[in-house]
Amino acid sequence: MTRGGVVADTSVLIAFFRGKAEYVKEIAGLLEAKRLVVTGIILAELLQGMKNLKEEQRISDLLSAISSIELTTDLWIKAGKISLSLRRNGIDLPLTDIAIAALAMEHSLSLFTLDKHFERIPGLKLYKVPD
Repeated sequence: MTRGGVVADTSVLIAFFRGKAEYVKEIAGLLEAKRLVVTGIILAELLQGMKNLKEEQRISDLLSAISSIELTTDLWIKAGKISLSLRRNGIDLPLTDIAIAALAMEHSLSLFTLDKHFERIPGLKLYKVPD
């Protein structure tokens, strides 16, 4: 993977698969530059939403072109600590999303997402579609 890697969150990949032009173009560019990354949680979320074999094939084709990084025990611990810190400040986010954020931060990656709640995680760099 080249510098400037980007974790593609489930929300963005769903927009890509639904053919939303700006996300199709952006994901395609990131794929071509070999900058796109996913993790097991994202893969599982995509697969649980499949509606038919055609979707399964499209997902499989895309995933074969994307690098994958997995969460280690240390990253799960980091995610738990981030979650605790957020909760102490009255912010309750899904642990799966916090784990994705912890992975992105640990590997100095940006997160490409449509979910606004990621903005509430301190230190997480979000990827924005260039204007």
